[in-house]
Amino acid sequence: MTYTLYYSPGAASMAVHWMLIEAQIPFETRLVDIDTGAQHSAEYLRLNPAGRVPTLIVDGVPRHECAALLMLLAERHPAAGLAPVPGSSDRAEWLELMVFFANTVLPAMRDWFYADSDGDPAGAQAVQALATRRIEDAWDRLGALLADGRPYLVGGKLSTADFLAVMLMRWTRNMPRKATNRESLMPYISRLRALPSFIELNAREGLSDWSNPAS
Repeated sequence: MTYTLYYSPGAASMAVHWMLIEAQIPFETRLVDIDTGAQHSAEYLRLNPAGRVPTLIVDGVPRHECAALLMLLAERHPAAGLAPVPGSSDRAEWLELMVFFANTVLPAMRDWFYADSDGDPAGAQAVQALATRRIEDAWDRLGALLADGRPYLVGGKLSTADFLAVMLMRWTRNMPRKATNRESLMPYISRLRALPSFIELNAREGLSDWSNPAS
């Protein structure tokens, strides 16, 4: 099994990058500088016609979509234990959360950040307002889920759902209402940010703006 991850620091590739590090899966990386428009180059569009990250080369074939890649890697590397096994009591909750993040939260984030460019700029404010409500509802849902004191979202152990959740929460750092301002989420966020794999991820991507305070 061979992998090459095309990524941009802090972008939707972050969760996949994190999983590869956490699971100690051998992989190579290729930087896609979205600030200079490298995602729209002819070379990259041959790999990913949508012009987005991540792209993961899996045994020579380019694959896409963050949530799908996490689920694929969990299936290909079951020994890492980053997804409940089929037939287990936690499988349904994991599937539900993965689809929720992919179908609801990721699109809402896209709408919030790209309301001006993806649609009519005249309607951008309304699009952002709707996206904000959906994002806030998502944090309400996760806060309620974590209220029972569970350390991770599913089954009491780290899973792909956590990689997605933390990546999305990180994206709120420049929003008017940050995930870190919610008391219901902060113990979870602090726990995940303390993981050696998350610290290593930030070091590899050159990120330092969303870390636990130095003790």
